[in-house]
Amino acid sequence: MVGNIGVKQQYFIKIFEKAEKHYGSSTKRLAADGWEKDWQMLIATMMSAQTRDETTIPVAENLFSRYSTLEKLSKSKYDDILKIIRRVNFSPRKAKYIIETANILVKNHASKVPSDIDVLVTFPGVGRKTANLFISEVHNMDGICVDTHVHRISNVFGFVKTNTPEQTEMALRKLVPQKYWSRINRVFVLWGQEVRGKDKKKFLERLND
Repeated sequence: MVGNIGVKQQYFIKIFEKAEKHYGSSTKRLAADGWEKDWQMLIATMMSAQTRDETTIPVAENLFSRYSTLEKLSKSKYDDILKIIRRVNFSPRKAKYIIETANILVKNHASKVPSDIDVLVTFPGVGRKTANLFISEVHNMDGICVDTHVHRISNVFGFVKTNTPEQTEMALRKLVPQKYWSRINRVFVLWGQEVRGKDKKKFLERLND
């Protein structure tokens, strides 16, 4: 078992480092990138679930231009938020989550977003993917953010054999050296956005372009 894990770990490192060499210098902005305040990054990431970054980013910019503080956002009206974010998928649910999470942060956390994953996942609309990305990007902590791209690529290459993103996260935590954890998401997202489907050959061909 130990030997098998060692071989699989080396295979992951080989593939990941090749992908990182290809995508590491990319300046493409993802939904979690470029926000001045921690709560903006959290809210933008919440909105990005099942929605393309190209859609999420301008919607988030519009939202934050109208609600420049967490306090203002916490006092917003549902219909107003829904109107602003209607372009993102599942906008009715997300509008509700945004207001509820803003209220929790203002009332219970002095308008500061905590760095504890177990606390973050208690907020409406915040799952482990968002929580891991937040602690990685904002607090420079080690976390494996598993979205659909990370989940798909990890299974395509056989790093894991899992059915859900959360299962993938837990499996990668056991397999991947911790120094790689926070680097996985951006590299695999950029890679996954360019290669659709589950053809390993196509993934590898993209790295050789």
